[in-house]
Amino acid sequence: MTRIVRFADTTGAVRTGLADDAGAIRAFPGAPRLADLLHRTADELRALTEETAARAPDAAGSDVLLLPPADGLTEVWAAGVTYERSREARIAESTEQSVYERIYDAERPELFFKSVPWRVVTDGEPIAVRDDSPLNVPEPELALVLNRHAETVGYLVADDVSSRSIEGENPLYLPQAKIYAGSTALSAGIVPAWEIGDPSTLKITMTVHRDGAPAYEATTSTAAFHRTPQDLVRHLFHGQPFPDGAVLSTGTGIVPELDFTLADGDVVEIVIDGVGRLANPVRTGRAALDWLSESLDDPWVRRAHRSG
Repeated sequence: MTRIVRFADTTGAVRTGLADDAGAIRAFPGAPRLADLLHRTADELRALTEETAARAPDAAGSDVLLLPPADGLTEVWAAGVTYERSREARIAESTEQSVYERIYDAERPELFFKSVPWRVVTDGEPIAVRDDSPLNVPEPELALVLNRHAETVGYLVADDVSSRSIEGENPLYLPQAKIYAGSTALSAGIVPAWEIGDPSTLKITMTVHRDGAPAYEATTSTAAFHRTPQDLVRHLFHGQPFPDGAVLSTGTGIVPELDFTLADGDVVEIVIDGVGRLANPVRTGRAALDWLSESLDDPWVRRAHRSG
């Protein structure tokens, strides 16, 4: 399977290209950013991808550093309460239960901003839980990669890390519960939409590993999705343009019970059939992600903070 990737080469230059199952990297001609690729229509991007896939490899995967799949002005957004399990969990944790009961069946979905590109982490990099929150969970989700024309051109594995205690105390605290350093993780490789076909029956599995053993395991499927992805995209693009496209995380169908919280040292592993795998160690507090600002000047800084 071909994946569209951002990567840093041995000189530190950041490029985009294709990674194949054998680990070979083929760079797109002209050194476009990922944001530039999202200016293209889906048909134009497919043609460029197929043309690039036919070229000889430029590098081996072991010689480059794969980076998070967002740059430029591409924003990461997320949807909430799109599965019945998510509705049940929000009602259980919240002091304002009716808010979540109503949004589940409302015509307008819950959509919220999640991250700017430079704060996104990818496979092997740490996610974080807030040190002022006693109840924190990962939220495994299918993410859509959208071009500026509101077309879905690819798919990613996403982890919408959240503070249940902060959001549960008051829904108006949602930005603090959802938007902080280490709260957004995306798999490194974008699977082109034309290689997935129908995304409505994808199995999603999450395992939280603790001290070498599973501390939590659960499985769901996009078949349990209460809304269509197209409906979420329509509402997202209705209110504003996205000149460099967007990534939209579509909500979770897996939420642990209230007696489970992430702990420092856990490893969260999410697998979506046909899309990929995302694994991230858990750290506590903002300081654990301070290196993200350093990686703006030197992407290879990320290597020192990766596990595996």
